[in-house]
Amino acid sequence: MWLTGDAEADALLTDDDNALLIGMVLDQQVPMEKAFTGPLVIAQRMDGRLDVGAIAAMPEDEFVALCSRPPAIHRFPAAMAKRVRQVCAVVADSYDGDAGNIWRNASTGAEVRKALQSLPGFGADKAAIFTAVLGKRRGITPPGWREAAGSYGEEGSHRSVADIVDADSLARVRESKRSVKAARRAAAADGNSEAATRR
Repeated sequence: MWLTGDAEADALLTDDDNALLIGMVLDQQVPMEKAFTGPLVIAQRMDGRLDVGAIAAMPEDEFVALCSRPPAIHRFPAAMAKRVRQVCAVVADSYDGDAGNIWRNASTGAEVRKALQSLPGFGADKAAIFTAVLGKRRGITPPGWREAAGSYGEEGSHRSVADIVDADSLARVRESKRSVKAARRAAAADGNSEAATRR
């Protein structure tokens, strides 16, 4: 995996399914590198081990404090610490402490996406993106995985974290996201203009 530019953080994401899942939980309203470095920061503050069972068992206020210490894991550390802890509880209780069990034996891409979407904080879009991450970066490719990932599953696209393999592809994904945001802003402005004209 090449997601952060930090060799240690990327190695953890490559080797540990729990780290990759937690990175995806954190991937909102912060740069991707910041989000996906979060699992390493948490592990370093927990004696070097990312243990979802220990996170789930930790009192919420203690885990929030751990995540909020500078440098905080996210621009909204308390809210995201609570979300990470919720996901860790599901992984610990329902998947034997191993996020890989969420997708490892799925028979279809739709099954992968459905399982992901049942996790706290995983809406349809985040579940589709992570389905694409699993297919493109992890080789988790059950029948229909590209369809389940929607446009994020398209070969050769540069729409999401699933398409990042180096600094160049990171820049292309960033540009694609900027274009999408600009188009949405323009559409919203047009809609407001039309509404004002009708008044």
